[in-house]
Amino acid sequence: QVQLVESGGGVVQAGGSLRLSCAASERTISTYAMGWFRQALGKEREFVATINWSGQATYYADSVKGRFTISRDNAKNTVYLQMNSLKPEDTAVYYCAADRSPVVAVHLTEYDYWGQGTQVTVSS
Repeated sequence: QVQLVESGGGVVQAGGSLRLSCAASERTISTYAMGWFRQALGKEREFVATINWSGQATYYADSVKGRFTISRDNAKNTVYLQMNSLKPEDTAVYYCAADRSPVVAVHLTEYDYWGQGTQVTVSS
């Protein structure tokens, strides 16, 4: 059972930056696609970004494209989400997820393992 632990959330002013990290308990995630999702209060969980097993393919939600960057370090079993130019509407709990398939995935039902989430709050 793969365990995922997110970190790096916090409170930031609009226009600021944060970098989220997702550490996995097993090296097997080096063959998995990884993703970030978020869930704002009272809303459904939504896709943010995904990266394939090698890091050579990525895909983003339109709402974050050009501002967020997903990356991974397979030697450290860690995935990152660099978030720049943050907006109040980015406020949410951010979740890391692992998909046993190696290709990018945008639907939350495709993911097999989930972290507990980290809160990101952007103040105006």
